[in-house]
Amino acid sequence: MKRINALTIAGTDPSGGAGIQADLKAFSALGAYGTSVITALVAQNTRGVQSVYHIEPAFVAAQLDSVLSDVRIDSAKIGMLANADIVRAVGERLRHYKLPYVVLDTVMLAKSGDPLLAPEAVGSIRRELMPLVSIITPNLPEAAALLACAPAQNEIANA
Repeated sequence: MKRINALTIAGTDPSGGAGIQADLKAFSALGAYGTSVITALVAQNTRGVQSVYHIEPAFVAAQLDSVLSDVRIDSAKIGMLANADIVRAVGERLRHYKLPYVVLDTVMLAKSGDPLLAPEAVGSIRRELMPLVSIITPNLPEAAALLACAPAQNEIANA
C-alpha cells in the first residue's frame, strides 16, 4: 500500500493547537506523510493573537514549487492565507500543479475572534480558489462572507 502524502498551506500556531502544527499532527495520526508551506508567522496562544507576519507571496509560491516539483502530493489542505496576494499566489500554483484533492478551510478569524484574513481577500478566495478545490469547510459567518449574504442564524443555539 502506498503512503499518502499530504500538503498543508497555512499559518503557524506556536501553541500547536491550530495552523501548520495542528495539520501536521493530524496527518501523522492518520498515517500520512505531511509537507507544509507557511503563509504567515503568527504569535498567538490560548488567549489570542498578538502579532501576524505575512510571508511574501513570491516566497509562498517558491515554497509550493519546491514541494510540488519534488513530492507526489495526494491531497492538500489550505488554511490561513492572510491576504489577497497570498490567495492569488496559491491559486496560480494550484492551477499549475493540478492537485487531485484540495480542502479549503476558510480561516478568517482565530478562535479568539482576532482577524486572520484581510477583508479584500474574501473576493479573491471566491474567484481564485473556490473553482479549484474539492471541498470547502466554512463555519456560518465564513460561509456568509463567501456568499456575500447575511449570516445564517444558528437555530439550535437560539432554541
